[in-house]
Amino acid sequence: MNAEQYVKEVAKRIKCDGKKKKEIKRQLLTEINMRMERGETLEGIIAQMGDASEIAEDFNENISAEERRKYRRNKVLIIVIPIAVLLVLMAVFFYWLLPKGKDIEQSKYFDKAEVEAAMKETIEQMDVGEFDFLQENAIPQMKAFLNEEELGKVKGEMSDDWGERQQFGAVYVAELVQGNKHFAVGEITVSYDNITVTYRLTYDEDMRLAGLYVR
Repeated sequence: MNAEQYVKEVAKRIKCDGKKKKEIKRQLLTEINMRMERGETLEGIIAQMGDASEIAEDFNENISAEERRKYRRNKVLIIVIPIAVLLVLMAVFFYWLLPKGKDIEQSKYFDKAEVEAAMKETIEQMDVGEFDFLQENAIPQMKAFLNEEELGKVKGEMSDDWGERQQFGAVYVAELVQGNKHFAVGEITVSYDNITVTYRLTYDEDMRLAGLYVR
């Protein structure tokens, strides 16, 4: 691990907005580089400072209430890729079809039952942490978000303990068209022991996961 990697690991764990993180990263790098110029080794510096989690915890204890509010306000629960942005902006949808929406029953590209089954399977795999499966069945732009760290952030913002999944609610599915591309978009409410959440899942024509929103 080099100095930049160490500082990056620290910054990832600090609960403040991006501007404040950049300032902290700059300060840490400056301090480390100065000490190394005086002859200290990086290993020795890290040993004195503590691992990334420890030093980040120290910073978090001193983050102001205002910074914490900014952090919570800016925390995004949406995991999307550029191809899905317009769909999200268009989408108040599900209970009403959008002007560019189509009845999934009339679709030439999607089977409603297949989409519903894919939605439930995606949620089941997220619940048990089958990230390899999720990445294999997602478009390339989504893969970076389908891991324990990113999905853990989403879950943690809603509740520290969801509990076990109890049941799936009703499923609403529509076909959306963007240019010459077709997407199946479905929304489903899922009950867990300690929380009820709503998933909005988007699939491309090959039934690969192309968008995920959780609230």
